[in-house]
Amino acid sequence: MEFTYHYLRQEPQLVKYFLKEQGISKGLLAKIKFQGGAIFVNQEEQNVLFSLKQNDRVTIVIPNEGEHETMLLDETPIEIVYEDAHLLIVNKPAGVSSIPAQYHPNGTMANRVKAYYRQQHYPNQVIHVVTRLDRDTSGLMLFAKHGFAHAKMDVQLREKKVVKKYQALVAGNIAGLSAHGEINQPIARDLTSLLKRKVAPEGKPARTEYWLAQQNRHWALVDIQLHTGRTHQIRVHFSAIGCPLLGDDMYGGNMDLGIDRQALHCCQLQFLHPFTQAPMAFDCPLAQDMLAVTTSI
Repeated sequence: MEFTYHYLRQEPQLVKYFLKEQGISKGLLAKIKFQGGAIFVNQEEQNVLFSLKQNDRVTIVIPNEGEHETMLLDETPIEIVYEDAHLLIVNKPAGVSSIPAQYHPNGTMANRVKAYYRQQHYPNQVIHVVTRLDRDTSGLMLFAKHGFAHAKMDVQLREKKVVKKYQALVAGNIAGLSAHGEINQPIARDLTSLLKRKVAPEGKPARTEYWLAQQNRHWALVDIQLHTGRTHQIRVHFSAIGCPLLGDDMYGGNMDLGIDRQALHCCQLQFLHPFTQAPMAFDCPLAQDMLAVTTSI
């Protein structure tokens, strides 16, 4: 894969410093140097200590990544929401984990994406997960199709430029929900469980913003934006205000309204394209089980 940059400054600069400004890490430079890549200035091969002058064109050739040899293939079809040379966005079904684990090495979205890459004969077949979802959360999940794109998207994640919006079905004290509100309560581990979290003064700050989208006497549909990224944040926060998610038995959710998993769906992703800087926004309609509840009489 090749990327070309135009050097516009009047003062000279070493290639390595210019490439650092383009988001190319020392690790990526090492991969270019030792794993079959190359750096060209005006179509002549150079090293990172070459001094650039105004109007020089710098091209980097990044070697292909092959594949994770130990990752298994799952040929279950994936639902692609968007794809280009750098990014892949899929609609993850509920009940499917994002990545393999020691005792569950197959059947995840990463396994399915690897099989898709293999079927397409892509030269880069390493799986780069940018945004994960819990096993029982459905919706949009973002993959980078090579390491450089992953590194650039990680910068956006750290700078909170990747916006993930969710929809959830909640029950309980729904009369107490505002049309627009925030839940701003710290979250800590619940020492009675390996997985569970709880609202606790000693926890880390956590902020969840929500909008009431639909409501009847049994449930409410809320639109949600996270401003922090704590484990189980949405589930813990809505349980703490007496409105646990439908199907979420870990946090006291109602199990009698046709949902047998936490009724949580990642419905929107917003970010800047890592190479064009164009604003990107993607929407994903409610998963079928949640939609069935909202359309039932």
